[in-house]
Parts: sequence; structure tokens; C-alpha cells
Amino acid sequence: MEQKGVQLDRETFSCSICLDPLKDPVTLPCGHNYCMECIKVHWDGQDGMGVYSCPLCMKKFIQRPVLVKNTMLADLVEELKKTGLQAAPADHCYAGPEDVACDVCTGRKLKAVKSCLFCLASYCEKHLQPHYDVAPLKKHKLVNPSKKLQENICSLHDEVMKMFCRTDRQSICYLCSVDEHKDHDTVSAAAERTERQRELEGSRGNVQQKIQDRQKDVKLLQQEVEDINQSAEKTLEGSKKLFTQLMRHLQERSRDVKQEVRSQQETQVSRVKELQEKLEQEIAELKRKDAELEQLSHTEDHNEFLHNYPSVSALSEPTDSSSIHIRPLTYFQDVTAAVSEARDKLQQVLDEEWKKISVSVNEVDVLLSQPGPKTRAGFLRYSQEITLDPNTANRDLLLSDGNRKVTRMDQNQSYSDHPDRFIGCCQVLSRESLTGRCYFEVEMRGRGRVEVAVAYKNINRTGSWKESRFAHNDKSWSLDCSNNSFQYNNIKTPVSGPPSSRVGVYLDHSAGTLSFYSVSETMTLLHRVQTTFTQPLHAGLWIYIVGNSAEFCKLK
Repeated sequence: MEQKGVQLDRETFSCSICLDPLKDPVTLPCGHNYCMECIKVHWDGQDGMGVYSCPLCMKKFIQRPVLVKNTMLADLVEELKKTGLQAAPADHCYAGPEDVACDVCTGRKLKAVKSCLFCLASYCEKHLQPHYDVAPLKKHKLVNPSKKLQENICSLHDEVMKMFCRTDRQSICYLCSVDEHKDHDTVSAAAERTERQRELEGSRGNVQQKIQDRQKDVKLLQQEVEDINQSAEKTLEGSKKLFTQLMRHLQERSRDVKQEVRSQQETQVSRVKELQEKLEQEIAELKRKDAELEQLSHTEDHNEFLHNYPSVSALSEPTDSSSIHIRPLTYFQDVTAAVSEARDKLQQVLDEEWKKISVSVNEVDVLLSQPGPKTRAGFLRYSQEITLDPNTANRDLLLSDGNRKVTRMDQNQSYSDHPDRFIGCCQVLSRESLTGRCYFEVEMRGRGRVEVAVAYKNINRTGSWKESRFAHNDKSWSLDCSNNSFQYNNIKTPVSGPPSSRVGVYLDHSAGTLSFYSVSETMTLLHRVQTTFTQPLHAGLWIYIVGNSAEFCKLK
């Protein structure tokens, strides 16, 4: 109990500026006590401001109070020093070169525990207390200690930068928004942070999706290695049995076959493992990027967030894994067939037959690109059922036939309000997202314009024609089935080929290939796009004339 009393006295009779026992204590009109020299230095810094304040309660004095030593308090402090009053906190409480120091402490400064974005100052635990006790200070925004508070001050107006200029992509103060940036697109820093935060979450989703895709690719490559090794071992075992039936001359060829198979096996396995290692490195990099994005998403200082966002959100070019695929265990079977054939030949023709063996070994290549489909039957292997999302349909469109068919009407439909609904454009998106390889067909009815499109889900729904209309922006691609033209980002390209009421669309998302076909008895390519898709796509339809309709066909 006695020790507890000493601790209470130590806190009561310490100066809240230097945190040492009071020296020549003085009492301010508000009742708080300070060392005479500490409060003088504090008020000297406020000269010229027209007001003086108490560091603890922030009470303001128009005139600088006259300081008189509190002799009774001085005697009490001296008495307490004799009973165990300690002079200062432990060394680990003081701020070092790498720490953020308290801006109120004089002499040797304590570590700051919080920074105030309103005061633009950092406080130790003791000097922070008024922000918890004083009503006006409770409204201030406290963040983790930061050395970059002064970066929040406008160099022109010496004001806190609480605004953001989207035109110039920089933080500004309120005076800037009505002066230098008067006609610019300006919003509050908090609003811009919210918008960028949404983008950040989208970027994280993309990164996490890429991680999952790469992990699948790595498993696929692991299976590829096992298949190569198994096929190679099976081939070598069969070759050995065949060569034992031949004369010494054939035994020499057997050693040659073994050497080439082993060499090719090692080469192909090495290529697979090289790509596997690259993908694993990419996964590690994506996880690191995800960690950086998560750390950035928790940044409390809006300006620091906006400053770091562009560099952190940028993603490196991913490895093209579209060529990865599993094939049956037939890698070296042609070798076995060639050896078997050579066994039945006479010795004088063996040299000629050896050429076939060598060619068969060298034709093994696990990373050959898989060609796209050539026939409609080949496309149907990748067919995907498409249904339309009623929440995206413009109110002039009627969905029917299990949401596979859409018709342009002459009166609004009674759809409920929804943030995904297209307001100004008569178009609709699919419920299903499109990734990997997929194929679908659309049947058009009527003589008016109908467009078949694919678009990112984040395409604008309520903005201007340029922002929300299919193919008038960089978030969608569209084929005008009536005018035989392709359009992207408001650039129109004429396409060749016969007009068709049935259009097939083939997407290889990872390869960045989008192809449109006229479907009849044959498949006629109308237009192909080669690009890089950064998000999953959704199928879309746009209809111009009342009464026209389009339907996603059932292919399975």
C-alpha cells in the first residue's frame, strides 16, 4: 500500500511536459501545474499567435499569464523526493533515432504512442490523455505514430490537405480546391480513399485468383513429370527386351536408343521443372503482393495510402501457362514401335531404320501449344451454358425462356432497383463468369441491330454512353451482328464473312484470345482478338429495335 501511494504522488507531482518531478512549480489559472521553465519554453513557441494554451486541457488565455512559484507545491515535491520519488521513466520509454518522438515533451523526449491527423502532432501516453478526456479533442483522428505528418500540410497555404484532385492526381487543401484547382475534379481525401480501397480489394481478388490458377498449373506440371517419367521407363523396358533378341550390332543401337531417350527425358523434364519453378516463384511473388496490398488496405493515413497505392497495386506480367496440358502416357510409344519394326529387319537395313527411332525420340515435346478447335464439334467440347442476370437487365428488356432469351420491349419492365442494372443502355450481362476456355452461341431474331459482347463485371452501369455502352470503353468487346463490324474502346473494325443469325463465341481467357464465328453448316471466322484479359468476363447482349430478340442456345 505504501508503494502504491508513492506511485500516485510521483504522477501527481510530475511536470506533464518534461515528465520529471516539478522544478520551481507554477500553477496556471486552469489549475494544472508545470515546471516554470517548461511552461515558459512552451509559451515562447506560441508568441505571435495571439493566444496561449495549457498543454493538458488546451484552455486558451488571451494574455500570457504571470507565473508565480507555488512554494507549497515546491515543498511537497522536495519532501516526496526524500521518500522515493523517481526522476524519469525507464530508458526504453524514451524515443530513439528510429522512433517517433512526442512533440510535447521537452528535453529528452518519450516515444509517441499515437499521432493526431488534426493537430499534426505526435504524443506520448501522458500527453495523449487530453485526446481521451477533453470533448473537442475526442473528435480528432488518431493513428499509429507517424514521421510523415508534415507531408499532410499544403506548402502553399499551410493548411491540412484533406482534399484530393483527381485531375492532377495529388492531395490538396481546401484553399487549393477553390484556387489553383478551381475547375478540377476534386473530392475529399476520405472519398478518394474509399474509391481506391474498392479498387484495392478488386486487385487483391485478382491476385488471389492468379495464385489459385498458378497452383493448379503447378499440380498439372507435377502430373506431367510423373507421366513423362512413367512413359520413358515403360519405353526403355520394352526396348531392352526387343534389343536382347538382336545380334551384337543391335546391342550397340540399344545403347544409342537408351542414351537418346534419357537425354530427351532429361531435357523435357528439365523444361517442365523450369516452368514449374517459375510458376512457384510467381506464386510467391503474388502472395507477397497480396500481403503488401493487405498491409496497404490497413493504412489509416489517406495521403500515405494514396501515395503508395500506384506502386503497390501494379502487377508484373504473368507467365503464359495456356500451353500446359496433360496427354495420355504415349510420349515414347512411337520409339517402342520403331524398335519393334527394326527388330524384324535385316542387319544391313538397320542403319536406315535407326533414323526413324531417333526422329521418334526427338518428337517428344510436353510443352507444345494446344491448337484451338477447328470444327464445330471441337468447339462444343468447351460449350458453356449461359443465362442472363435479371439484376443487370435494362428496364426496356424482357427476359424469358429460363433467362436465356432477351427481347426489346416498347415499355419499361417492373424490375426492382439494383446497383448492377444498366440504366441508359439496352443491354444485359450473363450471370456466369467466363474463364479458361469456353464457347457459346447466340441466335438472333429480327432485322434490327443486335450486338454480342463480352465485358468485365465492373463496367459502368449508370454513367455516360461512353462509360457504360458495350465496346465504347476498355472494359468490353462487341460484335455488331447486323452491320458486320467489331468494336472495342470506341474503335470500329469492319469484319469479313457472311452475315449470320447465329454467332459462335470462343474465349481462351488465359491465352488472351477472343474469336467470333458465323455458324451455319460450317464455322466461318468473323474476327479474332489477341489481348490480355485482367478479369473474368461476362457474356452480354445489346438490342436496338423494339421486338428484336436474342437467345443463348442450348448446346449440351
